[in-house]
Amino acid sequence: MARGRSTGLGTAGVSVTLAGVLVNGLAYLVPVLAARRLDPAELSALAAALGLVAIAGVPGLGLQLAVAVHRARHGASDTRRLTAVTAAVCAGALLAATPLLVTALDLPVEVPALLAVTTAAIVLSSRSLGELQGGQRFVRLAIGMALLATGRYGGVIVGLLLGAGPTGALAVGALTCALTPLVLARLARGPERSSTTARLTAAQVVAGCGATLAMLVVSYADLLLARQLLSPSDSGAYSVGTVLSKGALWAPQVAAVLALPRLARGDRRSRTVALAVTGGCGAVLVLASTLAGGLAFRFAGGADYDHLGRYAPLFAAIGALYAVTFVLLNDRLAAGARLAAAPLWVGVAGLVAVTATLRPHSVPGLLHAALGTAIVTTGLMAVATRRSASPPPASPQAGGGLSRPPDRVDGPRLPGPATPPG
Repeated sequence: MARGRSTGLGTAGVSVTLAGVLVNGLAYLVPVLAARRLDPAELSALAAALGLVAIAGVPGLGLQLAVAVHRARHGASDTRRLTAVTAAVCAGALLAATPLLVTALDLPVEVPALLAVTTAAIVLSSRSLGELQGGQRFVRLAIGMALLATGRYGGVIVGLLLGAGPTGALAVGALTCALTPLVLARLARGPERSSTTARLTAAQVVAGCGATLAMLVVSYADLLLARQLLSPSDSGAYSVGTVLSKGALWAPQVAAVLALPRLARGDRRSRTVALAVTGGCGAVLVLASTLAGGLAFRFAGGADYDHLGRYAPLFAAIGALYAVTFVLLNDRLAAGARLAAAPLWVGVAGLVAVTATLRPHSVPGLLHAALGTAIVTTGLMAVATRRSASPPPASPQAGGGLSRPPDRVDGPRLPGPATPPG
């Protein structure tokens, strides 16, 4: 039995990892292809448009997180209305901002409407991904991630290959992305109907959105500060280093994805396993950066950045620390902790305060400030997690434990007790 369980976990991990590689690969291919197909002005417009989608789509990531936790703790329930409201708010915000976006970013007037369609589709799809993750159907989750990435980026890539220009590429992308919610809804369809009276609340979605936003802000704060504090050449060098940080941050995220449903059911051992995998992966990457820092910088930015190789372990350490922090953040969200992301916002505020006071104007100066912030933020999150209350008792009325066993379609169980605490 143990062998079958570990085999299933390995299959899920490989599937989600491959899906993540595909998502990031397609996202990377768009600007690479656009740089070869568009003139600088068109390239800038497309980059701005895709950036707007990334920002407006943050509530979709928060929705997926909230739905996954709710599904794991309560079983199947109707989240369609709240999902539709979230999608409408995100798309509506883009439409309402059309005059500002057209004027400030010099975008064609039809682009915000295309972005609104794409954003709404991403948010609607996030509900299905959350259902699959919360139901521990990880192979289907991986398929869903791949399908959404194909719809989101594949259409833009096709438009660029056809020479449609930025607006045409965005139009093709909006069309392909609009088809994904229906496909993912069928993929996420289970054999059961709603099995609980517990409802996903707007407060839970807002908490998930806040946590997702905090993740993005804290992991990109030093890169944004680099543009303000460093010279153009040093800022460019720092941005190359952050490629290593992001690699160390996202490489072990499969552990957090697999652990979240079990964390929502109060399985402390899953947290231990996820932290061990994430910490071990980070340690390996830091060690590799120490031994081959110059090669890492050359791979990330070219031979011109070889001389920065001695800083590679520090960049990797920042990403590794935040990867651990995000596992702890998911654990706090799964436990229903209030202000779960507060340590991250404290870290951001601390980094801004330190850099505003010391005004570091060199790569190592800003890098040491960012590393110190990552250490403090991880420590604060660890203390907050330790003090967090356990999940509510297993009572459907109290909104606590699990009202039914998890799905067994193709999702493995992480090692640990099968019943929630309480």
